Amino acid sequence: MEGPIRLFTVIALVSLPTVMYGGYVLMGVLRDRKLTEHQRGMFRAGHAHAGVLLVLALVALQILGQTGLPDTVLWIVCFLLLFGVLAQSGGFFLHLAPGKGKLGGRVTSAGAVLLGAAILTTAYGVAFP
Repeated sequence: MEGPIRLFTVIALVSLPTVMYGGYVLMGVLRDRKLTEHQRGMFRAGHAHAGVLLVLALVALQILGQTGLPDTVLWIVCFLLLFGVLAQSGGFFLHLAPGKGKLGGRVTSAGAVLLGAAILTTAYGVAFP
């Protein structure tokens, strides 16, 4: 493992404890009942998406490393994964801010598009080595 695959695997692994800490914070927020039901739902969704998508990114990175895609494409896919995870999960957290619901939805959707592009490019690399 080398180059962008190695770097972004380290970034994803280092990010996982932040999601774990987010779970701890979520428990406190739920216990204190300081958020509305909608806000609690968005906090849960953002936290859950962050964890699941980081694990997806780790799997995708391992598969990506087995493809014959050029380094430039590997860098692009790695950045798509990174920004996709941040955008899709982060959009849910934007819903927590008053008046930012529409922006949160757009950011979440943009993250889904980025992740889709990364995964489809990885699939292409597997299908056509």
